[in-house]
Amino acid sequence: MRYKNTVRGIFKDRPNRFIAHVEIDGEIETVHVKNTGRCRELLVPGVEVILEKSDDPSRKTKYDLICVNKEGRLINMDSQAPNKAAEEWVAAGKFFTEKVTVQREKNYGNSRFDLYVESSARRAFIEVKGVTLEEKNIVRFPDAPTIRGVKHLEELIKAVSDGYEAYLLLVIQMKDVKYFAPNWGTHPEFGDTLRRAAKAGVHILAYDCAVKEDTMEICDPVPVDLERPEVSALLKWYDANKRSLPWRDQNNAYYTWVSEIMLQQTRVEAVKPYFQRFIQELPDVAALAAAPEDRLVKLWEGLGYYSRVRNMQKAAISVMEDYGGRIPEDFETLLSLKGIGRYTAGAISSIAYGKCVPAVDGNVLRVYARLTENREDIMKQSVRKSVEDSLKEIMPLDRPGDFNQALMELGAVVCVPNGKAKCEECPLKEFCLARKHGTVEELPVKAPKKARKIENRTVLVIQDGAATAIRRRPPEGLLAGLYEIPNVEGYLTRKAALKLVEDMGLEPLRIEKLPDAKHIFSHIEWRMHAYRIAVSSLEKAEHADFLFADKKETDRKYTIPSAFSAYTKYMKEENP
Repeated sequence: MRYKNTVRGIFKDRPNRFIAHVEIDGEIETVHVKNTGRCRELLVPGVEVILEKSDDPSRKTKYDLICVNKEGRLINMDSQAPNKAAEEWVAAGKFFTEKVTVQREKNYGNSRFDLYVESSARRAFIEVKGVTLEEKNIVRFPDAPTIRGVKHLEELIKAVSDGYEAYLLLVIQMKDVKYFAPNWGTHPEFGDTLRRAAKAGVHILAYDCAVKEDTMEICDPVPVDLERPEVSALLKWYDANKRSLPWRDQNNAYYTWVSEIMLQQTRVEAVKPYFQRFIQELPDVAALAAAPEDRLVKLWEGLGYYSRVRNMQKAAISVMEDYGGRIPEDFETLLSLKGIGRYTAGAISSIAYGKCVPAVDGNVLRVYARLTENREDIMKQSVRKSVEDSLKEIMPLDRPGDFNQALMELGAVVCVPNGKAKCEECPLKEFCLARKHGTVEELPVKAPKKARKIENRTVLVIQDGAATAIRRRPPEGLLAGLYEIPNVEGYLTRKAALKLVEDMGLEPLRIEKLPDAKHIFSHIEWRMHAYRIAVSSLEKAEHADFLFADKKETDRKYTIPSAFSAYTKYMKEENP
């Protein structure tokens, strides 16, 4: 687009949105400002401006302010110029390859879009926004809150759902900029709606302009960055500080799955050797599906919650039978597999397959509660779902897996659950409401857990030389199908313990009191007394369910859960 009769002047001041005082050839003129936006960073006293002289003698103002020279860069600030330039650009065939007809100001729903483009192959709405706000070669929009801009985006989303193509064309009224980003500090709702529009299929495009004193023409595409600043800060921190983990950065859904199940109740450092041992023997889904159950639980020994690995095998069998051996990438499909909940499904889908699905665990809930100063009970499913929905809105389209892992990492090493949070090391400290208001230690809010049931038990380490009695637990219930050191409910005296061993058909030789121990399950706490009882021969035992094994054999073949770890060390190391 072209201007006529342009002149230069020096900006003095701006009494209101519509007029400015400019010195032209030594005279102070009152001129019309063709951009009613803020433009505070452009119109500073003493800056050179470009004006177009009106050819209408009846006008009160003889000039229109159209351009500013900011440190050698010409910035067009005519709010009508972007629409005119865009119309010329599209009509000249520089946007769409095929021949199109272009119509101005087309009504749709409750909005009127700047351009409507039609051809035999397409129907497209184009909403044009002029961008003049620039700092350090980064351009942003808007320069002031724009309810109208949000409304236009909502209507573009609706147009996409109705089968139209939809474009938001950001015409950057200058040259040589790095990228465009929403002005999060001025109007975060516009930025969030812009992100939502992009996810819904609205094309968000930015082009710079070749600006001269008398022309402005759309020129080259400019990168668009729709990430929130806190997301950018988080990912930058993650890239620089993430821990080296054997399952990380592998793009391997199986590795992600195995590690996330292991990590549900166990610290990262403790999981590493278990993960490596498991993967070495069962390197893929097919191997997991085919593994003998005894070997499977032996590989899981020490991690606890053995139902989890059994459920993993059931899910692996389903993957082999129903999905050709490939772990599904769809979140809902993953949820249908045995033992995979919302968190694990989100982790697999986002980390291994790049899907924009949140993975919300305890670490993420804690970080989110502190960042937003949310005082709702994080143990409620409704709160977890609300957090998932909120995070989904701000997830980066190109790095959802890294985003999820970054939040988990932050909660694990900085915004920690036990001890004082390391707020000064946090990349999100400037955005954290809990830090701002001094409420970090009060959050997150959790409803008190139901008290665990206390069970008193007596453990009997019954030995004949190198052999120690073990037995298999029932196939259902607590520690189902695993091996245990014999034990009974209640506390037995030495005399009662010896009597019980005699009733088994054994001949006790001596008895030794072992230290007390306790083990905490999720809902039960075992408080254990124990005796080591030497007998003349285990072969006389009347209990056919006893097995007699030395420690080497047990370590190799039988899975004894960690509930008995205080007493497995009393099993002999080798045969005499």
